[in-house]
Amino acid sequence: MATVQVEASVNVPAQRVWEAVADVGAVHRRLLPGRVADARMDGDFRILTMPDGVQVRELILAVDHDIRRMAYTVVDGQRMPLTYHHAAFQVFEEGDGSRLVWLTDVLPHAMAAVVRGRVERGIQEMKEILESADD
Repeated sequence: MATVQVEASVNVPAQRVWEAVADVGAVHRRLLPGRVADARMDGDFRILTMPDGVQVRELILAVDHDIRRMAYTVVDGQRMPLTYHHAAFQVFEEGDGSRLVWLTDVLPHAMAAVVRGRVERGIQEMKEILESADD
């Protein structure tokens, strides 16, 4: 299994970043507006609707407030030819700001480079949204 790790330093306190990450039903408003058109929860499942109408179903595996970690796996609607996709976000304090880490495990191994490109763009979009948010 290939693991892709990307990180971003965010000029926002770790608690505020964590609150956005942990708000799993609001990813379309708090982390990736434009990339995700809508999100809704169905028990432990998050259903994302993309701007083109495609839906992705994710199982939220963990939202751990003590260690600021959220983990999920894609169970349906994968837009890439992956047989396995598991990811986790973790937020760490870093000076006056924070460090956002996104780990993604994927199969087949050959898809790691494609996934890396997507999550690198995604984490930069999250950083920009988080730093521009008015709280």
